[in-house]
Amino acid sequence: QVQLVESGGGLVQAGGSLRLSCAASGRTFSSYFMAWFRQAPGKEREFVATISWSGTKYYADSVKGRFTISRDNAKSTVYLQMRSLTPEDTAVYYCAISDVVVLTPDGMVYWGKGTLVTVSS
Repeated sequence: QVQLVESGGGLVQAGGSLRLSCAASGRTFSSYFMAWFRQAPGKEREFVATISWSGTKYYADSVKGRFTISRDNAKSTVYLQMRSLTPEDTAVYYCAISDVVVLTPDGMVYWGKGTLVTVSS
């Protein structure tokens, strides 16, 4: 059974930083894309960032220059370093896996349960 477990969410002030982690288990994930999505209250789930096995990265325009995605293939873990956070970044952040580069929720194969990030003004 595939499991994705996110951690690192919490409450942070605007302008602050937070680092999310997502550990995958249950199969070999080295050849897959690992991604982050987020869903704010009352809004649809949206793409944040994704990274390939070799380290190719894609970002949503809204986070480009502020967020950095990385992965440790040996640990089957993906990270999301978030800086210069604003209240608009408040959301539940989800980790996901896809076979190919996908920037929409529909294309993801596995999902974690999410971790809440709250940015206070």
